[in-house]
Amino acid sequence: MSTPSPTRITRALPTEYRARLMKQAREVNFAEGTRLFDEGGAADRFWIVRSGSVTLDMPVPGRPAVVIESLGPGELVGWSWMFRPYTWQLSAEAMTPIRTHEFDATAVRMMMDADPAFGLAVANWVAQILAHRLQTTRVRLLDVYAPRSSGSPL
Repeated sequence: MSTPSPTRITRALPTEYRARLMKQAREVNFAEGTRLFDEGGAADRFWIVRSGSVTLDMPVPGRPAVVIESLGPGELVGWSWMFRPYTWQLSAEAMTPIRTHEFDATAVRMMMDADPAFGLAVANWVAQILAHRLQTTRVRLLDVYAPRSSGSPL
């Protein structure tokens, strides 16, 4: 049995802030195989998975994209909406039919600016996700590209 991810919204945001954020959500569903976004595109929204599975991938010139991580219920899809120039740093695809809560990035950033405590809570949540995804990306790229006989974890 796996431990619930500390980056899931239910563990990362206090109930009051989670409720405020969820008031901005709209339900959006995606069919299996749908690309939610591609690296370099405009990051004007983000999602929290309700059901199904989304993969994050990274384009690699001359090779197939490398799958970095799979995300499931309660997890944030997309963090690039929070940082200028608001362009996606990875790509995402629905690996199964997915149900999501979708958020308008501009509206959420305005909420964060209007209430610094709320803004800090959301920023801390996204920072936890960034740290986790950076580590996951590092490990995944080592799995794919590190020499098999190097004997070094780095």
